[in-house]
Amino acid sequence: MGQTLLRLAAEQADVSVVAAVDRKSPAQRVIEGVPFFAASELSGVPPFDVAIDFSLPEGLSPIISLCVARKAALVSGTTGISEQQHQQLSEAATGIAVVWASNYSLGVAVLTDLVERAAQVLQGWDCDVVESHHTQKKDAPSGTALTLGEAAQSAGGQVSYASLRAGDIVGEHTVQFTTLGERIELIHRASNRDIFARGALHAASRISQRGPGLYRVRDLID
Repeated sequence: MGQTLLRLAAEQADVSVVAAVDRKSPAQRVIEGVPFFAASELSGVPPFDVAIDFSLPEGLSPIISLCVARKAALVSGTTGISEQQHQQLSEAATGIAVVWASNYSLGVAVLTDLVERAAQVLQGWDCDVVESHHTQKKDAPSGTALTLGEAAQSAGGQVSYASLRAGDIVGEHTVQFTTLGERIELIHRASNRDIFARGALHAASRISQRGPGLYRVRDLID
């Protein structure tokens, strides 16, 4: 994901990458004009407006602390984080702008909004979230499936989940509302992982103009 972000950021005139951080010591300090740092050197990175984080759970807390200390915004797509780390994000959002999402696809952001609206209207209908991913994905249901389910539940829906692991499927999510005699399906299919990096860059460009708060990707689409 980091390599994809660097590649796509280089194509955007309004984005300037001041540093890249990896958990390991970099074999090369500067690559195509971008200085690289190890995670242990995080405090030494140059000044920045927004940090984009797609690390592991153990890497999240240090970048939150750095962003708070520097009054910089944070866009994070790190999943599998603890309840304590969710609370840390919420606390950080009292002083800086924060976006956390399990999926940065703009299409999924719209789908989440549609699911919530459908669940509000279709009270009493069965709601099933079905997700498919490649065989190497370990968590099930996916973080995106859980986010979609939470959107339905927030509007009164009763949600069930089903997961499929097959081949090299990038990601497919179907939210199905069913009652006697009819069914509605809301579907998102990802065919390229670039969409997640593009969405994170979109969120970063929008969040830099916002005040402190905890934002969703769908809050930053308009």
